[in-house]
Amino acid sequence: MYEKQKKSWVKHLDFLILDLLCLEVTFYLSCLIRLGNLHNEPIMSEYYNRLAILLLLLDGCIVFLMEAYTGILRRNRIQELKSVVVHCSLIFAGLTVYVWGTKQSEIYSRQVILVFWMVSIIVEYFSRCLWKIYIRQRMIRKERYSKLVVVTEDRYAEQCVSDFQHNRYKEFEVVGVVVVDADRVGEEICGVPIVATADGFLEYVRVNVVDEVFINGNTRESSEALANELIELGLTVHFNLVRESQLMPNKLVEHCGKYLVLTTSMKIATNRQMVIKRCMDIAGSLIGLLLMGIAFVVFAPMVKIQSPGPVFYAQTRIGKNGRRFKFYKFRTMVIGADNMKKDLMAQNEMEGLMFKMEEDPRVFGVGKIMRKYSIDELPQFWNVLKGDMSLVGTRPPTEDEFEQYELHHKARLGIRPGLTGMWQVSGRSDIKNFEEIVALDTQYISNWSLSMDLRIILRTVAVVLTGKGSL
Repeated sequence: MYEKQKKSWVKHLDFLILDLLCLEVTFYLSCLIRLGNLHNEPIMSEYYNRLAILLLLLDGCIVFLMEAYTGILRRNRIQELKSVVVHCSLIFAGLTVYVWGTKQSEIYSRQVILVFWMVSIIVEYFSRCLWKIYIRQRMIRKERYSKLVVVTEDRYAEQCVSDFQHNRYKEFEVVGVVVVDADRVGEEICGVPIVATADGFLEYVRVNVVDEVFINGNTRESSEALANELIELGLTVHFNLVRESQLMPNKLVEHCGKYLVLTTSMKIATNRQMVIKRCMDIAGSLIGLLLMGIAFVVFAPMVKIQSPGPVFYAQTRIGKNGRRFKFYKFRTMVIGADNMKKDLMAQNEMEGLMFKMEEDPRVFGVGKIMRKYSIDELPQFWNVLKGDMSLVGTRPPTEDEFEQYELHHKARLGIRPGLTGMWQVSGRSDIKNFEEIVALDTQYISNWSLSMDLRIILRTVAVVLTGKGSL
């Protein structure tokens, strides 16, 4: 029988409990340092106990939303420090917002909360590091490892055994290698003995302790036949689907029809992440549409007076993986602006498949103000609500731009297009090369997370309010 490895948040329940203990101890220590023994003041003690309970709720929400423990065992010390600083700072921000929002700033000591923030970073960081050292040492000393035998072809043997030997968090011990296409019994590979050939393997299993078998590099027919025999002997069998490489940083084993496949992509998001992202989109689009209504009342008459014609402008844009959709904006250019674009291409300030002019003659008076503060973009919140776009993503190209794309340019269409993105908050007026935009977009897709979206949204608000980097 094989015990399936724990998944999801349960896998790092130990770190969750450790962090909660660190936060609670640090909080009460901060109270003791600043206020002394609270037991002598029952009312104050009740207030601070309430804040301690809020700490638990905040930590749970942050761990859930930010997936704080993803890859925690693989982080180095610098990466862990960054993670702890972000984690503790978010909790500090949550406490501050609670105290300010509930108008209890006169009750709680700001010094307690500030000391808690600084000390919690130190305590949590060293606690995590020490716990990871303990985990590694426990794995090294562990005597009840599963005994694993590697069955492989001669050409794959050294690489395969080396991969297992350099796994820092293994749950098994490689006790032997079976080379199926050569007689190398008695030799060693990376310190592991070659124990049998293909013909003598079952006899070796019969007289030795073997818990699991890893089959690598054999033909499908021979692997299935061997696996059936080993399963009947009560062993656990692992098939190698494909060796992990840097070309496949994200992978997922799943079913595709009747086939078990290894799925890989530039970024693999969980259902939970996508549900939260969509909820953020819906909430943000509803607020945005309210702002659009206000802007319509203010600017629609100006648009009509300065350039008779429709207030809104609709254009076909290219969305995720080449899907076409109607893209909406407040009109800021004269009627027939699309036809005038060909005559202005010689003055294009961008290098590559995107058009931009600092002083575009097609833009009428009030349109310049609307574009500077991105007011013209507000109708796109309707695209976000419909699901054609997201709050954060990559900017959707026009049809004529898309038709000129080279193969690697399509990578930026691997995610739903957004109102804002890495380009918009990275000094978009200063970026003149389309290849730099593609690089920013692919960087965003590869490293996407909910926390990254939140940071981009906050930076976008700053850019819009200052009018910095507008098109």
